[in-house]
Amino acid sequence: MGFDGPELERNAANHTPLSPVSILKRVERVHPELPAQIHGSIRRNWGEVAARCKRLASALGQRGVGKGDTVALIAPNIPEALECALAIPLLGAVLNANNVRLEASTLGYILGHGEASVLLVDTEFSALAAEAVRLSGRDLLVIDIEDSEGPGGARIGELTYEALLAEGREDFGYGLPDDEWDALALNYTSGTTGQPKGVVYSHRGAWTNAVNNVVTWAMPHHPIYLWTLPLFHCNGWCFPWTVTLLAGTHVFMRGPTAGGIYAAFAEHRVTHLCGAPIIMSMIAGATEAERQPFDQQVRMMTAAAPPPAPVIAAMEAMGIAITHVYGLTEVYGPAVVCAEKPDWSKLPMEEQARLKARQGVAYELEEDVLVLDPDTGLPVPLDGETQGEVAFRGNIVMKGYYKRPEETAQAFRDGWFWSGDLAVQHPDGYIEIRDRAKDIIISGGENISSIEVENALHSHPAVAFVAVVAMADDKWGEVPCAFVELVEGVSAGEQELLEYARERLAGFKRPKKVVFGELPKTTTGKIRKNELRARLQQTEPG
Repeated sequence: MGFDGPELERNAANHTPLSPVSILKRVERVHPELPAQIHGSIRRNWGEVAARCKRLASALGQRGVGKGDTVALIAPNIPEALECALAIPLLGAVLNANNVRLEASTLGYILGHGEASVLLVDTEFSALAAEAVRLSGRDLLVIDIEDSEGPGGARIGELTYEALLAEGREDFGYGLPDDEWDALALNYTSGTTGQPKGVVYSHRGAWTNAVNNVVTWAMPHHPIYLWTLPLFHCNGWCFPWTVTLLAGTHVFMRGPTAGGIYAAFAEHRVTHLCGAPIIMSMIAGATEAERQPFDQQVRMMTAAAPPPAPVIAAMEAMGIAITHVYGLTEVYGPAVVCAEKPDWSKLPMEEQARLKARQGVAYELEEDVLVLDPDTGLPVPLDGETQGEVAFRGNIVMKGYYKRPEETAQAFRDGWFWSGDLAVQHPDGYIEIRDRAKDIIISGGENISSIEVENALHSHPAVAFVAVVAMADDKWGEVPCAFVELVEGVSAGEQELLEYARERLAGFKRPKKVVFGELPKTTTGKIRKNELRARLQQTEPG
């Protein structure tokens, strides 16, 4: 007798879709009285936040938003951004949270390509949003978010966020998706081309990585989580749902500052935070006036670049334990962790830092992460020397690139997602990145397409050839450096090109240095960026 009889088939009692929708439903039922949001003078418990989320979903639904519709957001780390992450999935709609540092042209492309029907925008960014809407060519319902802790700004929408909530009902139901593979979020990443690519997340993947964070970081119930990581980065690495799952407290900061972080540690007794190494440097390098004493254990998860050994030592000396992770937008944020072994703590700090600087091993709920030979598809030797490409497989890999079938097929080869990052794998199985996808610069946790920067500079009449590569920077980790070959007989100075870039690129994308001279090229005319990187390394101190 087999185990596939009709009495063993799936039914509504024993099989439901995995979705973050279930997370909000449970926390409202079990812990409505516990603190949920702290933002300046704002204090809300989980009962109040759940009611606001249901009102938001209800009101959007009454205005025609339904399954598969894209709802865009332009906002910093504020309670409304969290509420969008919790509420929009209730409708089966798709959240498109956008980087507030992007320029209007890129945001306009995203609104158009993503087919947004609604845009919620913090009034600080109203001018940026208005131009993006104009460039998108779409007829959008625009909702103004007026944050009491923000600098204010003009209203450009049909109504405010609070007025929208007033239209909704608190008895809106917690409807699960028809299929856990349904789209939940659309996140745009710079990728290796000028125009950003839309990465689609599923309910299943978001739920899985939300739980992954609990397991990987050994998070307890009721953490107090400080939002220094942008909520628009990979949906905050799925921590909107993780912290909610644990009935924790979300502490918001519109923008991280050393003084603000220490104040949150001292006043709110923050236990967890995430961010790029620049946040670590901000904390470790704070002035005496910015520092405040705290006595609780704080844990910080960092990604984007290996944490420098002196910074790790400084952080841990003040009671902040560091966990190093690695991932991409395409894998819901971090999916690899430098899992610490118990005996590492007995080693000298320098050796600990060397081990912790490696990217590590797969998250517990990611099926596999290996370094593969891109030509053969086979794993490279675990020798810490042979380079290959980092490849992922499992339930926290994206559905695919929105409206980009060819690029999706290229990324998904032989049953793996190929990251484009070059790495080695050590005898203990830990991965160590040796070179990123060559055209991407990661500055302060932000992805910058070198091609986009090159295109902006190449439009200058004096520029014949241009190549942009990453240059090490003490504050941001790395920044763009432009190598420029001028048109014969035409002159231009560094300051002229920097000002030219200022008019065309967002601040974080602009090159910080311009180097003039003939560019090295292959016989087919392709610029040898590896030689340019080598030149920079030779001129950098140390």
